[in-house]
Amino acid sequence: MSMTKKRKKAVALRYNPLKDRAPKITAKGSGDVAERIIEIAHKHNIPVKDDADLVEVLSKLEIEKEIPPDVYVVVAELLSFVYSVNGKKTLF
Repeated sequence: MSMTKKRKKAVALRYNPLKDRAPKITAKGSGDVAERIIEIAHKHNIPVKDDADLVEVLSKLEIEKEIPPDVYVVVAELLSFVYSVNGKKTLF
């Protein structure tokens, strides 16, 4: 029996409610690139959430493209997590 290790994937999002209609993909990658995205996030105190299903969906999108409406709810939950980690009470 052969066991293959699944390559780590990462996707970075940016959302500025004053400029953006929806969050945008700013970086994505797998393997070493994913590790670097996560490393940069940690270095800059950017919260990281491990959600393989969401990463799988978002990794299929183009960089600088807004997320599609069908993932708004999941990304809103992610943003809620980020804001709670950062101690902010509101989204705007």
